[in-house]
Amino acid sequence: MPALLWGHYGQEIDRGGAIAEGRDRTNIWHFRDMAQTIPTYALYGEGHSGGGARGAGGFAHIETIAERSALHDWEIGVHRHDHFVQVLLVEEGHAAVVLDGAEGALEGPGRVIVPAGAVHGFRFRQGTRGFVLTLSTDFSTRASGGADPLLAALARGGAAALLPDAARRAFWLAREMLGLQAEWQEQDPLFMALAEALIRCVSAESPAEADGGADRRLERFRQLVELHYRQHRDLEFYAAALGMTRRTLSRMTAAGLGCSPMDVIHRRLALEAQRLLRFTNATAAQVAAELGFDDPSYFSRFYQRMTGRRPSADKIVGS
Repeated sequence: MPALLWGHYGQEIDRGGAIAEGRDRTNIWHFRDMAQTIPTYALYGEGHSGGGARGAGGFAHIETIAERSALHDWEIGVHRHDHFVQVLLVEEGHAAVVLDGAEGALEGPGRVIVPAGAVHGFRFRQGTRGFVLTLSTDFSTRASGGADPLLAALARGGAAALLPDAARRAFWLAREMLGLQAEWQEQDPLFMALAEALIRCVSAESPAEADGGADRRLERFRQLVELHYRQHRDLEFYAAALGMTRRTLSRMTAAGLGCSPMDVIHRRLALEAQRLLRFTNATAAQVAAELGFDDPSYFSRFYQRMTGRRPSADKIVGS
C-alpha cells in the first residue's frame, strides 16, 4: 500500500506504512465542517473534564473506538485538546484521519498519536475495532530525562503501522487498562504504568529508523522549540540549552532535517498561527499578539512568507 506523507509546510511528520494514499476517494473522508470554529474537549463531546485517572504522572483514560464513535455515526468531528495527547489504536478496520489539515487513511493494525493542540478528526468504517487513549500533557513527567524517546513521541505525533509483535503487545496492554478502568482502579499506579508501556510500545523506532542513527540532541531541540516557540528565543538560547555552539546546532538540523534551526522555529510558529486563524474566532491581530508578535504588519509579512498566503486569506477559509 503506498505511503502518504503527513506534514506541514513541506515538513514530513511520518512515513507510516499503514497510511493509504487514498486515490480512491471513497476511502478518504473530507471534513466538510473544517471551516467552522473547532471545539476544544478533554474527551470528545464532554467539555473540559471527563472521567479517567489523575495522579502522579497526570491523567489517563482509555475506551474502545466503538464506545464513543458509534454514538456519532462512527464519526468524530474535527476538534482539538489543548492539554491532552490522544492515541488512536486501530486493531482491525479502517479510519479516515485528518491531522492539522493533512488527510490520510489508516488500516489496522496501526496507530495515530495526536499531540496536544493539534486539530484532528476521525471517521471509522462501521465495526472498526481498537482503542482511544487520552493522556494529559503532564504525563511527560514520567520521562527519565530530556533524551527519553517518550517526550518525542508525545510532542511530535504522527501515524504509523504496527508490526505484529508491537501490535500484539499494544492491544494486550490496552485491554488490561480497560479492565482496570472498569474495576474503578484507574488510580492504581499499575494503570499509569501500563499507559506508559503502551506509548513506548507503539512509538518505538522501526528498524529502518534505528539504523539511521537519529540524533537524540535533534529530538531534544524539537522539544525545546515546542516549549519556547512563542517566546521568540534566539539561537543562542537553544544552543546553550543543548550544550553546543550555534554552528553545531545549524549543522545538526541541516543534516537531520534539511533546514536551519530558525526554519524549524518559524515552521512551528506558522503552524500554530494557521490553527488559530482557521479554527478559532481570533482576528489576525489577536493571533499575532498570542504568538508574541508586537507588530501585526510584521506578523502578516511573516505568515505570507511562510505559507504563501496573507492571514486574511486563511481567516476567510475559517469563517
